[in-house]
Amino acid sequence: MDPHKRDRLESAGWKIGSTKDFLRLSDEEATLIELKLALAAAVRARRKQRSLTQEDLARLLGSSQSRVAKIEAADPSVSIDLMIRSLFKMGARRKEVASYIVGSGPRRAA
Repeated sequence: MDPHKRDRLESAGWKIGSTKDFLRLSDEEATLIELKLALAAAVRARRKQRSLTQEDLARLLGSSQSRVAKIEAADPSVSIDLMIRSLFKMGARRKEVASYIVGSGPRRAA
């Protein structure tokens, strides 16, 4: 956040904090959410890189387009296992998937 904007908000009585603070998440919960978001972005980016539609990826996974949409949105009903399997199905290597897990992989795709 722009420091000037932050100062203005705080002087007006607003409290500035993080999503983690607002939702009262533990460090572990926040890390898990960040991991799921990184994997979801990786699935979307790889799908687009391979010029696949969500329907194409769904066929590859033996699933539905709506399930792929949930994977890419990091829906709470989607397991990390499914996200990782999706990446492997699209040709990702272990080292690449590991880079998403440790946070050095590509960031969220637009």
